[in-house]
Amino acid sequence: MVEKQRRRPGETREKLMNAALTLVGKERHFASLGIREVTRQAGVVPTSFYRHFRNMDDLGLQLVDELGLVLRRMMREARANVLQADKLIEESVAIFISHAQANRSFFMFMAQGLAGESRAVQEGIRSEMRFFASELANDLRRLRLVDHLTDQDLDMTADLVVRSVAFSLTDLLGVSPDDDYQIGQIRKRTTRFLQLIFVGAANWKSPG
Repeated sequence: MVEKQRRRPGETREKLMNAALTLVGKERHFASLGIREVTRQAGVVPTSFYRHFRNMDDLGLQLVDELGLVLRRMMREARANVLQADKLIEESVAIFISHAQANRSFFMFMAQGLAGESRAVQEGIRSEMRFFASELANDLRRLRLVDHLTDQDLDMTADLVVRSVAFSLTDLLGVSPDDDYQIGQIRKRTTRFLQLIFVGAANWKSPG
């Protein structure tokens, strides 16, 4: 008799997380998803959900951790590709759009979570954004682009960049992934947003 194929550790957990992302990718709001709907999408029984997550908020926080990995990969790619300061903005925006397109469901989850009903998920995403801003501030120090800024003003500049990009994300997710023209317009507009931020930062004088 052929033995039943053993499931590898974590397989059901991954199925449940992927199921939630699949539903979000179909324009369902994460906050509206129920356990039965997610388990049905994953093809597992509802009772198996509780072996991996306490509730949907817990699943959402696990997705936030995975989102953090995506953001850190994006930052590493930007560091590897951006060698010249004058190419920093254009290249970084191009990398952001590329990752948002390749991980569309994750970024839809992020956009939903920032304004969602779950305080835990919302704070988790904001924590990842703060970490992302901190890493960006470190990169700006390394590139010596705004040496005249105090640490506090530099951190605020990085935070403003991250918030602007997050705002652009809603525009990007609102157009078809095949609409190259609109995506190009969003890329240009986001680049201008960031250029204006850095022009302001370059001419900023910290209050004495």
